[in-house]
Amino acid sequence: MHPDNPYQIPYNFTKYIEAYEPLKNHVVLNPSGQETIHFSDSNAVYALNKAMLLADYKLQDYVLPKGYLIPPVPGRLDYLLYLKDFLSERFDLNTDKPLEGLDIGAGANSIYCILGSQHLGWPMVGAESDVNAVEIAKENIRKTPAFNGSIEIRLQENKQFIFKNIVLPNDRFDFSVCNPPFHSSKEDALKGSIKKQRNLADRKKNNTILLNFEGQANELWCNGGEALFIKRLIKESVGYKSQVRFFSSLVSKEESLPSIQKQLKKAKAIFTVLPLEIGNKISRIVVWWFE
Repeated sequence: MHPDNPYQIPYNFTKYIEAYEPLKNHVVLNPSGQETIHFSDSNAVYALNKAMLLADYKLQDYVLPKGYLIPPVPGRLDYLLYLKDFLSERFDLNTDKPLEGLDIGAGANSIYCILGSQHLGWPMVGAESDVNAVEIAKENIRKTPAFNGSIEIRLQENKQFIFKNIVLPNDRFDFSVCNPPFHSSKEDALKGSIKKQRNLADRKKNNTILLNFEGQANELWCNGGEALFIKRLIKESVGYKSQVRFFSSLVSKEESLPSIQKQLKKAKAIFTVLPLEIGNKISRIVVWWFE
């Protein structure tokens, strides 16, 4: 975890329960006697992350209807912190003044926009193609006056495009982030959930495999999975290199990297891969830009 990530220490459940009382129904003791939750239970994961947002980022309220992707705050913040370091150290980018960011596929949770705005003070634009998700995100943002116009959620009306119709003629962004749909199908997503539960030492409950993170179909899977989605992202980014200084995306599966790197070379992009590791989860961020 990034050294500046405040979630390296054990969670302060007393503070979080004060912020969101229903969390207390999910707190249990681990074998060492420390308070924790069952991370395989989507209701518990939602309660903990909602409590974090209310307590640590001063949101007035935060509502995600059942079935939408639940954002793990510590991991999403790590992405932004490592990206900030990379841009600052590698390119002497002045991160003392607010960077302007674009989140591709912000979802109903709009977590990168919230963390970018509240933790780092960055103006953020979130792009999303699901109409209901856009309305949910906008409503959560409207509830918190502290955002004060620092977040804008835009609807991508044509799912054939990623940046087109989102990046407007006068827009200039320092970076883009993306948490792509990792899986290629619902079956693939369920297999991933089974593996995750095994890593958490959990088993089937009532003979049903639980998706501990929830998520709509477009949030979890797409044809070709993350590799094809990121390749589309790279192809279209070429046309917006004068308006977005650095592009980036999470890459969950190591086996996706070769085809992604091949596409980056084909696009004549300069790129690097940043390691990202939280707990047992090993991931990476691919960052690319153009001369």
